[in-house]
Amino acid sequence: MACFLVPGTEAIVTTVVTQVVKSREKNLKKKAELEGTHFEEKIGTSFSTKLGWLNKMLWGGSALLAFEHVWHGEVIPVFPFLTAVKEGETLGMLKEMGTAGVGMAILVTAAWIGMVIVSNAIEKRRADVSSAEKEA
Repeated sequence: MACFLVPGTEAIVTTVVTQVVKSREKNLKKKAELEGTHFEEKIGTSFSTKLGWLNKMLWGGSALLAFEHVWHGEVIPVFPFLTAVKEGETLGMLKEMGTAGVGMAILVTAAWIGMVIVSNAIEKRRADVSSAEKEA
């Protein structure tokens, strides 16, 4: 019915957060350049890039779910757009959003957290190897 709205809403929020983080990173990069250091060497993959991964996962999943709901006639091109609301099944729709929608959003976010953990481990290992090579 409307489960795609939950990860879609999370995607909107994380898109805004990504833009704020990207702006702050840009300011830190300018500051680092003024000090004569390389910003990318200090941090590895930027957090805004990692948030971008989450955004792409959420937007893609929400779009696919929305298409599936349109395909099955649960989303219509006239107000109120959701057949559940039009037919008076608002409580069932909210229940689906609270169970399936929240579950999907949590699962996607958990997968992204796993990706970030693996990425950080790889970057740490790479940094350890390069520092060991410099010492040798």
